[in-house]
Amino acid sequence: MGMTKKKNAPKYKIEGFRGIFIFLFGLSGIINILALTGALYMMQIYDRALTSGSISTLVALSVLAVGLYLFQGFFDIVRSQILIRLGARLDTELAPLAHKVVIEMPRYGYSTSEAMERGRDVDTLRGFLSGQGPIALFDLPWMPIYLIFVWLLHPMLGMLTVGGALILAILTILAEVLTRRHSQSMVKATVARNSVADSNARNSEIMHAMGITGRAVKRFEAANGRHLECQTATSDIGGTLSGLSKVMRMVLQSAILGLGAYLAIRGDMSAGSIIASSIVTARALAPVDQVIAQWKSVVAARRSRNRLDETLAVINDTSDHVELPAPHKSLSIENITTVAPSTGAVLLSEVTLQLKAGQALGLIGPSGGGKTTLARSILGIWPVLRGSVRIDGADLSQWTENFFHSHVGYLPQDVALMDGTIADNISRFAETPDAREIVRAAQNAGIHEMIVHLRDGYQTELGPHGTALSAGQRQRIALARALYGDPFLIVLDEPNSNLDAEGEEALTRVITKVRERGGIVVIVAHRPSALQAVDMVGLVQNGRLVAFGPKDEIVQPTKVLPIVVDRKPSTAGLKSMSAE
Repeated sequence: MGMTKKKNAPKYKIEGFRGIFIFLFGLSGIINILALTGALYMMQIYDRALTSGSISTLVALSVLAVGLYLFQGFFDIVRSQILIRLGARLDTELAPLAHKVVIEMPRYGYSTSEAMERGRDVDTLRGFLSGQGPIALFDLPWMPIYLIFVWLLHPMLGMLTVGGALILAILTILAEVLTRRHSQSMVKATVARNSVADSNARNSEIMHAMGITGRAVKRFEAANGRHLECQTATSDIGGTLSGLSKVMRMVLQSAILGLGAYLAIRGDMSAGSIIASSIVTARALAPVDQVIAQWKSVVAARRSRNRLDETLAVINDTSDHVELPAPHKSLSIENITTVAPSTGAVLLSEVTLQLKAGQALGLIGPSGGGKTTLARSILGIWPVLRGSVRIDGADLSQWTENFFHSHVGYLPQDVALMDGTIADNISRFAETPDAREIVRAAQNAGIHEMIVHLRDGYQTELGPHGTALSAGQRQRIALARALYGDPFLIVLDEPNSNLDAEGEEALTRVITKVRERGGIVVIVAHRPSALQAVDMVGLVQNGRLVAFGPKDEIVQPTKVLPIVVDRKPSTAGLKSMSAE
């Protein structure tokens, strides 16, 4: 399933861009008018200074030409610097929004590499604005100035120049048509290659231990080969058309010189006009030649702009949301159906339950039954297809991001710590972390003593993925992160999978304390020890909540686990947790 557009997309338009582009267009007009200096200078040299033999005239013309060249160079520098700063401003404005979508995309079934490719769109646009592509595009509309100039020298020269410009325009259209299909294939090949590379990097330990590094390299080699094929095809088209345009431009310049000489012999134009027409013709066709040479970057920038528009359109704009009071009452799930983001397969169907403040729910059931999907749905990680998840009666869509930062704690099944210190991770990288809250969360998770015995204590750098710590230590730090700030709703997905007896005791104390202070806990469990402090149990089987109620009613050692698929939750007893 793809990412769907939101009704309230963020307002990411940068005020003043249109005015800047209009200014640059006008500035390009001045630059192109000043570019006639060389042609006019040569005309005056041949037709006035040489015929009169006046040194003073030559000096005056030369001084004037140098002054005009300096003005042209100055305006060229100004235009280039404006474009560079425009790219930087675009990056500053859009990069954070694009990166937010990069973070969100994996929730919708996109690969990490594809998400990162979207994030690079801002870099592509910034690089394009800093290059020669925009300059060529700004110069292109001013071609008529040169065509009119050549036409005024002689209509035949003008017609020849217009004909050459039309041929180059056709080459530009061919460049667009021929590269479009290949560029799309190249994007797909790039994403596929990066996906293989990312997967290899994340699983380096497994590949080394199982001796599959060589096969992994071959997989990357095959993906890289497909990428190179697409890139070569695109470059071949661009290079071929660019070479043809250069040849056409040189042929046209020679033709202009030859025709000009013929007209001068007949007395229809002066010798200075021959040189001037050749210079102006070259300048008139240069933007077309540059556009063809830069067409690959033009196509890439346009593709990035379109994808960036699509990317930013999926972000919810919560700036106009009313800030709701801190939750303190209930969690209710109303007939939710959740599908797998990548395939659209139904993983959870018509689940309904309600928890009040001070309650803890243990989700049990066979592997693949839908427990983790339910946990993700509760947190909005996987958006529900139908139904709603409500906190204190308000749908999740009504809560701002600040709600999740302050009132929700989550311990995922696959623990992932971020590159930073232990304190950073526990405090969720808060701008102004509360040291007391950090220590208290670590103490509640039973990890404080371990942390202070490290050389740098809470300032210990974890590095990428926190691989310097054991799996149990990472899980308990992640548990402390979930507890930071005493959130109202805490969701724990197999929180004791890597814990020893001491860690499980700490987990039981945590759940008890959360209930005592009026919070709600949802635990996905495979081991019975995780359910000691819960009061409610739900059996999730085949994507349905087939049993839900008080633990004493659901988990009864004297009764046998029923295999039921009824839509309505029942309170049939379970023989034991081992029956999962």
